[in-house]
Order: sequence, then structure tokens, then C-alpha cells
Amino acid sequence: MLKFICYPKCTTCLKAKKWLDDNKIDYELRDIKLDNPTLEDLIEWYNKSGLPIKKFFNTSGLLYKSLDLKNKLPEMSEEEMLKLLATDGMLVKRPLLIGDDFVLVGFKEAEWIENIK
Repeated sequence: MLKFICYPKCTTCLKAKKWLDDNKIDYELRDIKLDNPTLEDLIEWYNKSGLPIKKFFNTSGLLYKSLDLKNKLPEMSEEEMLKLLATDGMLVKRPLLIGDDFVLVGFKEAEWIENIK
């Protein structure tokens, strides 16, 4: 079963959830604020995604901006970035859709269709 990791107050997450429901796709919902991703989760998702680690950061979030991560990330190792992401789910870009052989970060309908159907 797919894992849908989101923040319920996020409008993009709400759009993605509606899309999943409208397309009758079964998923397990996980609130990223209440159930923060662990370092192990993040390492697994990162490795499965094939994406650069920076794609996992919620660059429009208040926490990202308040920590000045735009300037700090280039100096950090991948391990340091993963550990930082594990400290607070609000740093993680969402929604995340996790399948057996893919991880989708953010909601791009065409990408989701390509991977799910």
C-alpha cells in the first residue's frame, strides 16, 4: 500500500489527497507534523527517490527561512542534511508519496499518474 505523508493544513497536500481519493487509490496517511520522519525513513526515501537531497527540503517553509538554510545547506554533507530533516517534519517538502519502488516529493499530477497507474 502507498504511504501518503502530508501536513493536513497544506493546500498542496489537500489537492494531492483529493486526487488520490478521486482516483480511488488506497493509501496510508501519515501526518508529518504528528509523526516526524525518522533518520532511517529519510535515508530510505532519499535512496529510493533518486533525487538530490535538497529536493527534500521545504524551501518555502518558515522554519527553512528562519534557520537560513538557503545559505547553510551548500556547506553541509548529505548526512548532516538528512539528520537536520529528521529533527522537524516541517523542514520536509510535502506531500510525499511512497511506493514499493518509488518516492515522489511534492505534487505534480503527471508524475503521480506516471508512477501510480
